[in-house]
Parts: sequence; structure tokens; C-alpha cells
Amino acid sequence: MDTTQPGDGSAQRRAVESRAIAWLAARRDLLDPAHAAPDRVLFARKALLETAFLVGLRARLDPAPLEDDYAALLDTIEDIAARPSYRELIARDEAALLLYAGTYAALRLCGREDPEFRTIIQQAAAGGYAAVFERIPYRQLDLLHTLELCGIPHTLPSMADVLPFTLLHNSPNALKLADRDIYALTHTIFYATDFGLRRPHGPRSFDPGAAVELLEALLVLTRSQGNADLVGELLCCLLCLGVRDSEEAGRAWEFLLSVQEAEGRVNGPEGVIHPGLTDGDDAYRHWATGYHTTIVAALAALLDRSPKVLRTARPAAPECRQEVRQPLRRAVEWLASTVRRHDPARWLPAAAAAAHAAQALGEPELTRPLLLDFSERLADADDAVWQAHGMEVVGAFVSGLREHGITCVSLDRFLKSTAAAVELLDTVPPQAVPSVQRLAGLGLLSPRRAAALTGGAAAPPAPPEPAAGDLPEAWKNYHLGQVAGIVRDLARSGAATHRLTRDAVGFLLAQQSPCGAFGRPACDDPEDRERAMLSWTQSTVTALAAVHMARGPAATPGSASASSGAGSPVR
Repeated sequence: MDTTQPGDGSAQRRAVESRAIAWLAARRDLLDPAHAAPDRVLFARKALLETAFLVGLRARLDPAPLEDDYAALLDTIEDIAARPSYRELIARDEAALLLYAGTYAALRLCGREDPEFRTIIQQAAAGGYAAVFERIPYRQLDLLHTLELCGIPHTLPSMADVLPFTLLHNSPNALKLADRDIYALTHTIFYATDFGLRRPHGPRSFDPGAAVELLEALLVLTRSQGNADLVGELLCCLLCLGVRDSEEAGRAWEFLLSVQEAEGRVNGPEGVIHPGLTDGDDAYRHWATGYHTTIVAALAALLDRSPKVLRTARPAAPECRQEVRQPLRRAVEWLASTVRRHDPARWLPAAAAAAHAAQALGEPELTRPLLLDFSERLADADDAVWQAHGMEVVGAFVSGLREHGITCVSLDRFLKSTAAAVELLDTVPPQAVPSVQRLAGLGLLSPRRAAALTGGAAAPPAPPEPAAGDLPEAWKNYHLGQVAGIVRDLARSGAATHRLTRDAVGFLLAQQSPCGAFGRPACDDPEDRERAMLSWTQSTVTALAAVHMARGPAATPGSASASSGAGSPVR
């Protein structure tokens, strides 16, 4: 998707907004706290504020008169805000200042100035508590932005003073971000950019290239989770940063278009409201679980078409400065030394992984003692030993042996019998294609025969997007092997410098002990600890070897190809 010219949002995206606003307007009576059940009053006030803010942004971002549905919402909001039972609550609950001040700000943006409402807000803001009690950074930005839109002066620290303390400013690991963290990121961008109307700058701001990269990485994760609310907010953030040439934004639009219901509603994520709030009222539940995500979808379409939202060239992505060579080398040394104490029939994959990684490093001598030891101990092994591990493991082990001119009698016998059996086949299923190609690569099948057996097909690539979407859960459950497997597949698919890959590698590197092993078993038995670390290190060296080979000179700081581009294959 490339919408580089002001106001050129597609008809489809404009229709998203129109349908969403129509659905919200048709249910505007649910915004009235006076008509809500006692346990739903606070929820109604929150929904009123968020709907009001959308209407205020519509007036601010589009100079044209409000469409009928927007106007109907505005009239309802103004009627509710005019009641003393609503506006005077500010004086009685100063901690909830923003819940009401945002409504006033929206009315003001729509030209519906209310001096009495303003006076109450101004008195509360100057009262020594409502504007000064401690807030987390993005909530402080919310306060500053709301007071700005209200036109209320203050002596609080500026946004530039607050931004350095935000999550966005401090390079978070995308894998580790909970939903609440992602909302903190999106709202930081909303307030700092004034919803796309300004560009934060200066040393205390955030790096726009890193921000765009992070937003796109999070879009991959949130789309895989089917979370339309976060997909919508992240898409809004890309638009607020002026980015119009994002493939990931295009996929986000496709997703939102696919999940918007015919009447305009967009369903929110699971758990968005407490089950007891609906009390068996299906109509209320239908509204309560969808109103916020529907607002977000409408906002994305509004930002997309607004002639006032700033457009900028896509910022350069950060350079990839991640060092994997030395950690990988230490891991290979530990693995090659430690695995020799164990049964070679069981731990053949670890030996193969170490040999493969040593070759990737260009230092095959690191595993020569290991390969000599295992080849001797497996000289009389049955074919079943080799068969149990599969051709990928066996092939990597063979490559390591050949690098040093080492032979293993039982392995040679197994490979010859396997090649002879394959020769008798007419064709092989897709899942066997990599094994046939491995046999050809080892010189045990001719390239012509391998092509005939496989129909000339290449090995089916691992689908990176579903795997990438599993990274947060794998991190949360400390499944290092799963994280490593995903990193390996991403690197092999061309995404070695993608933000998600780098963050996953960063997590893995943080699990390395000084000895070179990976993983923190959190147990006391020495044998259990070593077995766990052998398994994790085996998986991790394979992943890091794939990253090291894929990045090559691109990982060198300062190189033109060191950063992750918009065309990354992570989808």
C-alpha cells in the first residue's frame, strides 16, 4: 500500500469509517451514564469520552462539515456534558479529571465551547492534585495532550521532558510486550505526534526509524493473534508518523477489512470486558465488546484520508549491530566438549549442530575431536540409529566428517543403502524433498536423478509468519528450543535482520552462561542441568549459525544492508 498523497484513501477504507460511525451512532444511547445500570456507569463514561474524542478528531482532521452520523454523536455528547450530574463530578473525583476533560476537549474542537465546563476543569487542574499526582509516563503524556487540547495553561514538565521515560524511547524487546505495553506505545505516539499533526524531534524524543520498525514487528504479532484492536492502534500509529509506504500497514488494512462486520462493528479482543458486566444482556455485550475497536478502525480510516496529517518519507531503519559470532563460538566450544561425555547415539543431533555451526564460523577445527570420538564410537551402530535422527541431522554430521576426512563405517553403509532404496522410487512426497536433495548434495544421488524424483521442486520453505506469531508465547514459557527454531526458520527465509528476529536473538543471547552454554534450567541436579543445557545449546547454535550465515557482511555496522527493510519476508 502506498498512499503518499494527501486525501487519497481508498473507497474501501473510507467505507470502513462510514460503516463504523453509522454503527456507533445507532447505539449512541448506550453512551449516556444516566441511563446505565449502576455497575455500568463507569464503563459508559469511558465509552462517552472515547467516542467524543473520535468526533473531536474528525472535526480537527477534516475541515468539511460533519456527516450526519458524526453530528448525531456530537449532539448526544453535548447533551450529556451539559448536565451538572456529569460535569460537576470533576470536582468530586479529581483523580478522574481526564475522563471528563477529554469530553470538553472534543466539544471545543467541534466549536461547541462551554465556558462553565471549562471553568470546572481549570479549577480542578489548578487544585494541587488532579494534574500533579504521579502517573506512569504515557498517562502523563495523556494529561499534557488533553490540557493542550482544552487550552488550559499549566506549569507541568513538557512532553519532551516526559518522553525519555517512556517504553517507546527505551528500545523494548517486541517479544516481551504484553497488550498493556503495546497500548502504552501506541498512546505515546498518539500524544507525542498530536495524532499526526506534528513531528517530535530532538535528543529527548524517540527514533522514528526504530519506532516504525517496532510498530511493524508488533503488527506481525498482533495480526497473528487476531487482535483487531491492537492492529488498528498500531496502524493508526504508522499513519501518525507519516508512513504511507508500509507493506505491513497494507496487510493490516486487509485484516481490518476482513473482520469488520457488515453493519460496521469490529469485534474487540477476548477479555475486553468483565463477564459480569453484561449480565446476560446480549445486545449490551455486542456493543460493549465492539465499540472501542470500531472507534479505532474509524480513526485509522480518518487518519488515512485526512489532508492535515503530515506525510513524510519512510525513516531509515536502525543498523543491525547485533554480534553473534563470539557467542556462537563459545557455545560451539562448550557443546563440542560437553557432549562427548554422553551417549553418541542419543546426542548425535548435538554433535551435528556443533559441526554445522563450526563450519558456519569458518572454524571446523573446533569440532574435530568431537567428530573423531563420535565416529569411532558409532562405527558399529545399527542403521536404526541413523534412521532415527533423519537426513538433516545425518547430513550435517556427514558434512562435518568430510571436512576433516573422517569416515564412519556404519554411517557410510547406511547412506549407501538409503541412496539405493531411493533410486528404486519413481517419485517422493514433498516432505521427503529435502532428504533427497541432501543425498544429492553428498554425491550419493546424481542431480538429474534427484530432480526426476522430486519433479524439480525445491524444498518447501517454512512459513515464517505463523512461527513468528508464536514467539511471545514461547518466550513467556521459556521454550528456548522453540524460540531457536523460529529464529532459524526466519533467518533461512531471508528475515535475519528483521526486528522480530533480532529481538528473539537478543533474548537467546541473554540466556548464555559464561561457560558458553545456553539456558537457565532453574534446577539443582547437575545431570538434569547439563541435559537441559545441552538440548537448548544444540538448538541455539543451529539458530545462531543460520543468522550468522544469512547476515554475513550485512550485519557489519555501517553497511548499507545492515538494517531490516520494509520488504522483509516476515508476514
